Amino acid sequence: SSTGFMLLLSLVIDGVASITWGWWFLPIGLALSAWVTTRLVPEAGGQGVERVIRSIHLQSGKIAWQVIPAKIGATILTIGTGGSAGNIGPCVQIGSGLSAAVADLFQFEAPERKTLVMCGLSAGFSAIFGAPLAGAIFGIEALFIGSLTYHVLFPSAVASIVAYLVATWLGIPPLNFHAHLFPFFDFSFLLLALVAGVVFGILAVIFIECLNGATRLTNALHLSPVIQGFLAGWILLGLGTLISPLILGLGKETIQRALEGQVSLWALFLGKIITTTLTLRFGGSGGIILPICFIGATSGGIFGAMLFQDPSLFAALGIAGLLAGAINTPLTAMLLGMELFGVTSGPYLLLTCTVAFLLSGHRSAIPTQLLQLQKAPALRGTLQKEIGQETFNLRDQPNTRKDEEQ
Repeated sequence: SSTGFMLLLSLVIDGVASITWGWWFLPIGLALSAWVTTRLVPEAGGQGVERVIRSIHLQSGKIAWQVIPAKIGATILTIGTGGSAGNIGPCVQIGSGLSAAVADLFQFEAPERKTLVMCGLSAGFSAIFGAPLAGAIFGIEALFIGSLTYHVLFPSAVASIVAYLVATWLGIPPLNFHAHLFPFFDFSFLLLALVAGVVFGILAVIFIECLNGATRLTNALHLSPVIQGFLAGWILLGLGTLISPLILGLGKETIQRALEGQVSLWALFLGKIITTTLTLRFGGSGGIILPICFIGATSGGIFGAMLFQDPSLFAALGIAGLLAGAINTPLTAMLLGMELFGVTSGPYLLLTCTVAFLLSGHRSAIPTQLLQLQKAPALRGTLQKEIGQETFNLRDQPNTRKDEEQ
């Protein structure tokens, strides 16, 4: 399913790019996407991963079959016309939707259906990134903050490996990014990786708060979603003209250039934050993971250049660090980094991802994740509640731990 969707999306992107004024389809594309995801199938709107996670938590993995064609159509309308979103989330939702359909066909019980849908999470991630190890862990890590669903590890691993092999057999090129080789073990570089974790943790907070602020803004505008999408499309065109067309679309080439050591302008990653926020919160349909990789790679390259270090290595740390901080998947981010950039990157990824994960606090760009365990004693929040519904702050009561134990 993921491979077929990727082929179709690539054809549309190439077709629009071949038209001289193809970018002008963007306002219409976002407006139509908003119409599909508000009037026809609301479950197909926004990010794909968050919808799948919510269906697992609240509906025992039930996903209506209508979500599959609606997600395909809405995502093609969004990304195909130049919207700033990723293709990983839609692949995950489409794969999980097919898994749910199979479960319904064979009348699976709720636990088996949830397991099958979680396997769809792993399969979609693995097929797109070409990273079966990270894909296997993503399926058991993405649902909860502070907890892993180990009982699904084996089926998730099988689904991840099979998806990777099928995508390879069909000739679908994965997002197999490459960076320069990391030093074998350098203590001074470990310290820099630690500092990088702080930077990417703060950047993750900024990105998440931009998404949350845009959600509040759309609720306050009281405009038709179709009109919001149309207006957002024109704003995106203006930003792409003012800053750079690179902040629109998938941005895969820009990520690879950053990993090759090319330093981007400050405006590039800041512009990507704005365009992704506008796209996903104003009617567009697409994923959040690839934009996170874009922001992490471009900002990481700049940070590395500021330290007079190899920008390529810090672009790689930026991808993993921002993934760990923004969507609370540090293990997935570390494994993904090691699969893409080599095992020598492991110690540095460990520090960067851990620090970014802790500093982002109880926030997430995937608001349907459940808070299962607090990241640190200094943070509080209601357990077993969607992270997007929480307001988090520092503990100000010295004996809170005792109160919890009572």
